[in-house]
Amino acid sequence: MSTLPSIAELRSSARVVSIPMRVKFRGILHREALLVHGPAGWGEFSPFPEYDDTEAAPWLRAAIEAGWEGFPPARRTWVAVNATVPAIPAADVEPILARFGPVTAVKVKVAERGQTLADDLARIAEVRRILPDAGLRVDANGGWTVPEAVTALTALAGHTLEYAEQPVMAIDGLREVRLELRRRGIPVLIAADESVRKETDPLRVAREDAADLLVIKVAPLGGVRRALDIVAQAGLPVVVSSALDTSVGISAGVALAAALPELPYACGLGTVSLMRGDVTASPLVPDGGWLPVGPVQVSGELLERHAADPYRTAWWLARLERVGAILGCP
Repeated sequence: MSTLPSIAELRSSARVVSIPMRVKFRGILHREALLVHGPAGWGEFSPFPEYDDTEAAPWLRAAIEAGWEGFPPARRTWVAVNATVPAIPAADVEPILARFGPVTAVKVKVAERGQTLADDLARIAEVRRILPDAGLRVDANGGWTVPEAVTALTALAGHTLEYAEQPVMAIDGLREVRLELRRRGIPVLIAADESVRKETDPLRVAREDAADLLVIKVAPLGGVRRALDIVAQAGLPVVVSSALDTSVGISAGVALAAALPELPYACGLGTVSLMRGDVTASPLVPDGGWLPVGPVQVSGELLERHAADPYRTAWWLARLERVGAILGCP
C-alpha cells in the first residue's frame, strides 16, 4: 500500500489477547496475538516472541494489509483444510483428530526434541488407523540432520506420505535429502516452509531445485499480495498454511488460498481447532474439512475475555512501535 497508517493509529485500535491451547504446540500453552483494526477490517500481528523485530516486520505489514487495504478478489468460496496433530503421544491422537471433524488430509508433527523416531512412527500409525484413506503429511520443522531425515522418511514412507515438510533446516540439506530419496526410490515429496519464510530470498529454494512444493504463510511473507507474487515467481505447487493464528490471521490465509489460480493440496488452516478460545463468536474451524472465504466479525466480549495481562500487553505494544518504525510508519 502507498500510505502506511501511523504508529498512533495502530496503537489506538490495538488489542492484545492470550488464547489458551488445548495441547502444547511449539512449546506454548497460550497463543498471544496483537490485533489492529483499520478501514478494511481486522488484522493480526502475532510473530512468535523469540522472533526479533526485523523478522517480525513482515507480520506487521501483513496485518496492515488486512486492516487498511483488504484482500485480492477470491476465485473460490470454500477452501479444503487438513487436520494438524502436534507431537503428542499416540494415545492422545484420537481426541485431537475429533476436534477437526471429517478431513481428507492430516499433518503430523515429527522430529520433536526429546522424542524418537519410534514416537513419530507410533503417532503416524495411529493417525493412519483412525483415517486410513486420508492424505498424510509430516512436518519436522527442520529438526533432523540429513542422515536422520533420510532414515526417518524411508521408515515413514510405508504410511504413504503426501510430502515431508522441512525435514532439515538448510536449503542445501533439503536438496540433499530430496536427491537421496529419489536415488533410493523413496516416493516422498519434499516441501519447504522455513526455507521460504525465513530466507531473505524466498525464491532461492525453488531456484536451487531443493523442494517439490512450497508451504506458504501469509504473515511471514508480508501479506496476501506478496505471497501471491512469490508463488507466481516460484512456479511450484503450494500449500497454504497458518502460524497458529486466531481466526483473524486464519482469514488472511483463507484469502490467499481463495485467490490462488490453483489449489492442489488441502490447506494447513484448521489450527483454531487446537485453541480453547478465539476472538470471534464464529471461529474459523473446519466444517466437514472446509473453511468459508470471507471476513470475520471480531467480538468485543471475547477480546475482553481473552485480554492479555498488563505486562504482556505493554510488551506487545512496545514491539508494535519498534516494528512499525522499521516499516516506516509515521
